[in-house]
Amino acid sequence: MKKHIEYKTHGTCSRMITVDIEDGVITDCAFLGGCPGNTVGVASLVKGMRVEDAIARLSGIRCGSKNTSCPDQLANALKSALEEA
Repeated sequence: MKKHIEYKTHGTCSRMITVDIEDGVITDCAFLGGCPGNTVGVASLVKGMRVEDAIARLSGIRCGSKNTSCPDQLANALKSALEEA
């Protein structure tokens, strides 16, 4: 099953995350805004990863004094995708 997500982020420099999932595996990921070195790196690392594994690794990561981060927002986007499935 293929799924495309467009997730509006909250509390981060990035404004949106797009993710493509096929059969429970992340096939593409991109951030709009944010620190390119971080967001491009995170997006590259999660490609080919199972959704559940990415959530487990990225949930709860904070950026400085913020209660969230771009990786944490990606985990939230993926959680939303699982809830909709």
